[in-house]
Amino acid sequence: QVQLVESGGGLVQPGGSLRLSCAASGFTLDYAIGWFRQAPGKEREGVSCIRRRDGSTYYADSVKGRFTISRDNAKNTVYLQMNSLKPEDTAVYYCAADPLACSGSSWYLFYDYWGQGTQVTVSS
Repeated sequence: QVQLVESGGGLVQPGGSLRLSCAASGFTLDYAIGWFRQAPGKEREGVSCIRRRDGSTYYADSVKGRFTISRDNAKNTVYLQMNSLKPEDTAVYYCAADPLACSGSSWYLFYDYWGQGTQVTVSS
């Protein structure tokens, strides 16, 4: 049974940093973890993803240079380091997983397993 547990959200001032964590369990083979976010009244958007085995990563243009995704395979945990946060980064952030996702131009598609979400609020 696949489980994803996010943590690390909170309130931060513009220009500040937060690190989100996604602990995964239940996978036996290679898989990918993606981070998504959804702001009130907006569609969910892909933020970043990483494949567990080879560490390949993808980023949305809106977060390139500010966010960094990484993994700790020993802990089955993926991190999203968010720096230089802006008010428009405010959203509920979700991690998602799938054995086949995070590849090519469709890196943000085909995730079957989702966490419960964690709120990130960027405000002064």
